[in-house]
Amino acid sequence: MSKLVAFAAIQGGYNIVSKAEGKLKRAIDKYGPKQEIGFPNTAYYLPVIYSLMGEKVETLADAEPVMKRCRALLPPHVKKDCHTPYLGPLLDAGIAAIFAEEISEAIKYVEEPDFYQPSVEDPDIENGKIWLGAADDAIMRKRGVEFVDGTAPGFAAIVGAAPNPEIAKDIVEEYQKKNLYIFLAANQNGTTVAEQLIEAGVQIGWGTRIVPFGPDISAAVFAVGFANRAGLSFGGIEPGDYKRMLAYQKDRIFAFINALGDVNAEWAANAAGAINWGFPTIADTDIPEVLPWGVCTYEHVVAEVPHDQIVARSIEVRGLKVTVTDIDIPLTYGPAFEGERVRKDDLYLEMGGGKSQMTELLRIADMGAIEDGKVIVKGPDVKDIKKGDTLPLGVFVQVAGREMEEDFEPILERQIHHLINYAQGIMHIGQRDIAWVRVGDGAIERGFSLKDIGTILHAKLHQDFGRIFDKLQVTLMTKQKDVDELTKTAKEVYSARDDRIEGMTDETTDTYYSCTLCQSFAPTHVCAISPERTGLCGAYNWMDCKASYEINPTGPNQPIPKGEVLDEKFGQFKGVNEFIFKASRGKIDHYNFYSIVNDPMTTCGCCECIAAILPSCNGVMTVDRDYIEMTPCGMKFSTLAGTIGGGLSSPGFVGHSKYNVCQRKFIVGDGGFFRMVWMPKHLKEEIKERIIARSTELGDPDFYDRIADETVGTTEEEILPWLQDKKHPALEMESMLG
Repeated sequence: MSKLVAFAAIQGGYNIVSKAEGKLKRAIDKYGPKQEIGFPNTAYYLPVIYSLMGEKVETLADAEPVMKRCRALLPPHVKKDCHTPYLGPLLDAGIAAIFAEEISEAIKYVEEPDFYQPSVEDPDIENGKIWLGAADDAIMRKRGVEFVDGTAPGFAAIVGAAPNPEIAKDIVEEYQKKNLYIFLAANQNGTTVAEQLIEAGVQIGWGTRIVPFGPDISAAVFAVGFANRAGLSFGGIEPGDYKRMLAYQKDRIFAFINALGDVNAEWAANAAGAINWGFPTIADTDIPEVLPWGVCTYEHVVAEVPHDQIVARSIEVRGLKVTVTDIDIPLTYGPAFEGERVRKDDLYLEMGGGKSQMTELLRIADMGAIEDGKVIVKGPDVKDIKKGDTLPLGVFVQVAGREMEEDFEPILERQIHHLINYAQGIMHIGQRDIAWVRVGDGAIERGFSLKDIGTILHAKLHQDFGRIFDKLQVTLMTKQKDVDELTKTAKEVYSARDDRIEGMTDETTDTYYSCTLCQSFAPTHVCAISPERTGLCGAYNWMDCKASYEINPTGPNQPIPKGEVLDEKFGQFKGVNEFIFKASRGKIDHYNFYSIVNDPMTTCGCCECIAAILPSCNGVMTVDRDYIEMTPCGMKFSTLAGTIGGGLSSPGFVGHSKYNVCQRKFIVGDGGFFRMVWMPKHLKEEIKERIIARSTELGDPDFYDRIADETVGTTEEEILPWLQDKKHPALEMESMLG
């Protein structure tokens, strides 16, 4: 390893620590030691420091001992004659630099409160607000799911700037094609990749997986913080367990750095810090390399990589396994484009979304009735309309095969949303008969036609589910009469599907199903799914799991023989206990399906909602991940998820799906549905029809109006008088706590 790179990295560490020490001192002098610092809407304080040191930095005074630790970590400068390895001191200097930068960025939130745009997914480019800063926990958990299910195999942290916007665009879009996230920080002579992409007309933000953290090298700490929070949230790693955390990062979070432009000492210190996590640096300039294997999977620092090779070389050095499917359409295609927006000024064609009817339906067909790969467009296509027009659209997919079953139809049909959305320049929202598609000018310029939707569905459904069918044909209808007829048929099919799962009960079902999809991040979590308890993430019900198992018998959804009923009231079963003990590697030996008080089900970071007991109200509240304010239990969603979301069974708290609130077995062991006393207003409105239907079934059709929300209050003291005035039934029930 070159002495030069060690010298530069250690010097950079000294520079960064000294700057942060000065910044901290000035901040204390100006604001006082009790001034609160931190990143917005997170339960993880300063996440790098918290995860590795276990220290909760909440005030400027809390930062002082950490800064002393940074100073102590700095090794002696490299001498002319040195006969000891450089790597250890280099890693220490890098850690010190990253700790110091995290404190520096936290102080920046105090000194320049409007510099970053916290808690939003997209920058406000029109008003010059490019930089998003630290991701809050809601964003991290939402995006973290993509690292769990494999749609995001890793991330590239790009620092600096490319020689021109075209090269920046080519590099970033190549990463998008490979489904990676791209985190942007630092500038090169005042220019950043984020600004270059904007100039090149590329949409940036969490939605397109191109995240502009900040214009300084210190903003690279937000990428490291994102990775560490994944370990804390999904991996169940305890704060301060630095050995497990760093090993987790190397083995599970496949990240690397691209350094574009001249690498100074402070950049070198950040590269050295990233090596601790197993994240290598690949640069486009001639800098000293660190080629021996050791901490990283392969090389640590690789230099002078041409821009047209830097993506492939980076993936190779990090040891990433990336699968890319080529589809015969004129658009770039991949999950990275799922969050792309087609805005009004760029809109060419709109279908559905209230402007017209759009319906999607997938059905089994006889083998001889369809032709594999055939795409039929019945009605006007793109060439027949002008910019700004609307069309109705019916998407009718027919599949045939000896292994295809009716139960598989909704599984495949649900994929239509994602698969269309992966096409660059196409925006798809909703499902069933409330779907909505927008087509942008850029897609039209590249030659998009409606037939391409059929090509996408044929190629991707075959790729992902080809084991269960042999033929797939797509018909796209744009005549109102045809769309109306399809919609009438589809509503009848939807209703029959819903009735099937609604009519099932846990008592009459002998086999439940597991979902261990989140175990790559939360090793002890095992989701057990029954007809009356859907998966925590909201993505899987019992029927979905049954179909998923039949499609992929070795996948995350495995059958669980229910076995002997050990506790009918709380919902505990011998077969389930045996399964979760084995699947959690001996960490969890039992839990209850129907209780929040007594050994509730484990919770992972992907849950849609978290319920918590409100003792003085003798009931429970629930909060979904989209609500970022305080709740009556004294914790925000981010804090709740950080507390129980690592695969723990936490009495008094339980994760669940939105749908589960109105299922018949929701905490029935503790009194059931009528225990619900508070939920955010938007969630209450979202599931209003289900709440009214369930409460009517139980004999209280007005119960919806007795559930408090944030307009009533966000503390137990505020909502209790309101509940008393409304005569909420929970107040008359036996005590939840015995």
